[in-house]
Amino acid sequence: MSHLFARLAIVTLLLFPSVSIAADQLNILLITADDLGLQLSCYGDPVAQTPNMDQLAQQSVQFQTAYVSQASCSPSRSTLFTGLYPHGNGHYGLANANVGFQVHPELYEYLLPNMLKQAGYRTGIIGKLHVNPEKQFQFDMRQGNGFGSRQVKRQVQYAREFISQSQEQPWFLMFNMFDPHVARDRKPGGGQGPQYFPDLVEGLPKSVLKTEDVPAWPWQQIDTPEQRTKIAGYYNCVHRIDEAVGMLTTMLHETNHWDNTLIIFLGDHGPPFARGKTSCYEAGLRVPFLARWPGVSQPHASQRLVGSIDIYPTILDAAGVNLPEQLHGCSLRTVLTPSDSADWRDTLAAEFHYHGASPFFPRRAITDGRFKLIHNLHAGKLSASASVDGDQAPAFAKRLGADHPARQAMERLENPPEWELYDLNEDPIEFVNLSNDPVFSDQKKRLKQALSAWQEQTEDPFSDPVFRKKIEKKYSTSSP
Repeated sequence: MSHLFARLAIVTLLLFPSVSIAADQLNILLITADDLGLQLSCYGDPVAQTPNMDQLAQQSVQFQTAYVSQASCSPSRSTLFTGLYPHGNGHYGLANANVGFQVHPELYEYLLPNMLKQAGYRTGIIGKLHVNPEKQFQFDMRQGNGFGSRQVKRQVQYAREFISQSQEQPWFLMFNMFDPHVARDRKPGGGQGPQYFPDLVEGLPKSVLKTEDVPAWPWQQIDTPEQRTKIAGYYNCVHRIDEAVGMLTTMLHETNHWDNTLIIFLGDHGPPFARGKTSCYEAGLRVPFLARWPGVSQPHASQRLVGSIDIYPTILDAAGVNLPEQLHGCSLRTVLTPSDSADWRDTLAAEFHYHGASPFFPRRAITDGRFKLIHNLHAGKLSASASVDGDQAPAFAKRLGADHPARQAMERLENPPEWELYDLNEDPIEFVNLSNDPVFSDQKKRLKQALSAWQEQTEDPFSDPVFRKKIEKKYSTSSP
């Protein structure tokens, strides 16, 4: 057992003080979109047309650089519920990997909905939870088993009913949209078909993009009709969730809850394409992040480095709940105005362990907003996954010349060096690894020190090779 886990049982009472119920508590609406990166027009995407999210952004604090804790669904969501990175809460991979990934039992009492119920909130979730063990989450209302639904009109109606039934009680609602995650149909007689993005569901979006309407992803640079067809489908899913956000904000106005509801919106990680989801590259870690806190926030675009790790303490703060002392994130309260006076982090970290049951390829990443360092802990020992959710980009890249930058980037994804260093100002797509360039040795040294300090501060057990071996053995030998 790692030193972090050994301490949990001893210091539980100190870390998690009792909650208090405050008068006039804010309602809380946490909105997630599955596999949504920065593909919104308010974030400068040249294809997306997202007027509803653009309007919400204009009324919120729009964080320009926000990371999820891990670019994989269950680990990412585990952070929302615990305020801890996956290396601290134990949910290293997908809940449906069937190898036992789940949050540590010592944390059950302190899961976000459980804490809010103690503070007098009515709690609800619409769409996917996807964090184990699901039975430990104290939701008064659950709507949507499994991964969730793309029937956004129905989901918004469920939200309206939940709010109406809450009457005068403060409420917390987690509203999870399954778009723009891939779909996979079952074949007649069993088995699963290819993965794709549903262009149209119940008449949404109102206008459908086609193959010729979109370019290749800049961070892949694999331009084939097959890739662009999938990319067009992805944007159609994005446009559908924009419709849902418009319906949600309208519903809040109609139910007189617009001015007494904290709204937080984010993607749970980037797009399900190679070098996005399951990677530590920007296309995987960076997500849209909007926060509107009535009476506290002032609308503006913020350059503060924030993450999904900050959502748990922010929500508890807004609810009037005493914050645990050793959470990995911080309440956003002090950075929701344009003032530069607030003391805030100057680096932002993220990680990766597993997606499914294999491969185990732990990574750590840290940025100061310009330079980005990635540490591949098993470089040279094992290979990472070359693709995700059926994306064929790595296979298409093999058709390119050996010196083509896109092919080299795809090969680096699967077999990276121990260290990667990127200048995000000059190379936002992370194609040019500067790790061995002596010109940037100071930047590399500085970020290595910051990464080590973050690992020490958050008691990262994966710093210990013995612990890594233990985890690899535990989950590789579990029953499938």
